[in-house]
Amino acid sequence: MTSPQTHDAIILGAGGAGLMCAAVAGQRGRHVAIIDHNTEPGRKILISGGGRCNFTNIEAGHDRYLSANPHFARSALSRYTAADFVALVDRYGIAWHEKTLGQLFCDGSAKQIVRMLLDECPDGVLLRLGETIGTVEHADGLFRVTTDGGTYAAPKLVIATGGPSIPKLGATGFAYDLARQFGLKVVEPRPALVPLTLPGDEALFRELSGVATPVIASAGKTAFAEAALFTHRGLSGPAILQISSYWRHGQDIAIDFLPGCDANWLVGLKRAQPNTTLRRALSSALPDRLAEALTERLGTNVALGQQRDAALAEQDDKLRRWLFRPNGTEGFAKAEVTIGGVATDGLSQKDLSAKHLPGLHVIGEAVDVTGWLGGYNFQWAWASGWAAGQAL
Repeated sequence: MTSPQTHDAIILGAGGAGLMCAAVAGQRGRHVAIIDHNTEPGRKILISGGGRCNFTNIEAGHDRYLSANPHFARSALSRYTAADFVALVDRYGIAWHEKTLGQLFCDGSAKQIVRMLLDECPDGVLLRLGETIGTVEHADGLFRVTTDGGTYAAPKLVIATGGPSIPKLGATGFAYDLARQFGLKVVEPRPALVPLTLPGDEALFRELSGVATPVIASAGKTAFAEAALFTHRGLSGPAILQISSYWRHGQDIAIDFLPGCDANWLVGLKRAQPNTTLRRALSSALPDRLAEALTERLGTNVALGQQRDAALAEQDDKLRRWLFRPNGTEGFAKAEVTIGGVATDGLSQKDLSAKHLPGLHVIGEAVDVTGWLGGYNFQWAWASGWAAGQAL
């Protein structure tokens, strides 16, 4: 039997978290092997932000993340911040811009971020791509990883293989199986930042496929003010992707179609323009096709001056809290990230090591920490990778 290659640490997964972890550990003089079954590193980085990579968010505090322990991410995020990553980007001369809501994008290509992370890895980092992992074992203080390309051994192992979102990029639930093998619990994963599907009785809205408008989308006590997009299957767009992380089956989604209009807007419009119809009024605030569909659903299109104030107020209220009951999501295939994952109660907040098994770390999307849309999940990848890399 061929003797295994011995390293200080083995990192499974060459995504954002794994590459950051390897770079930090390598710069601390550690000999690290990164293993990934994909043939290129950073595949989610490359497709993000339309190929320009929304690489962080300047508002990335722990309160923008979902987890069974809402405070778990605080330590790593406070020790490696968005400003730290921006400083790294600047050091490499990568031009960037802020879009909206604190979202930072490359001016050029996401390939620049992947190249930067690879360049941050010193010679002591061995990158092994296109190798399928067979077995992972732990005995005598060493982790042994066997792949179709060889056997690797190290006293420390980092699970950075992500979650099952976007399986076409090679994403799987491998991290969860491995975590369970080593005695860690897993919070049941589900798709997050994902379009919602509507049942047949909402077919009228499917005819609006491609129509987008600013809204406030809410589920329970959580709300997001961004754009919503009607699709042939249901609802998408930033506001919907955001609220999908909070939505549960059987729950209504409330949409405010008039976020920019004053309270009692229709009653006020009646006073100013009594001959205006509801259809015409809505067209002044919404895309024409959407205005037509909502008017049809409300069942009236007479002049506002011919309606009682109470009736207009009722229509106004419905437009500000239009209820949809999705029958599901478009699943992991269309989900940007995963909610759930390796339970945080078994991990150290400081370095994401397993409390009961020294040397084992879990980072990035594999952990039960999920950020909002807009660069938050990359910041978690950088911060968790940095925290683990400091401990290797």
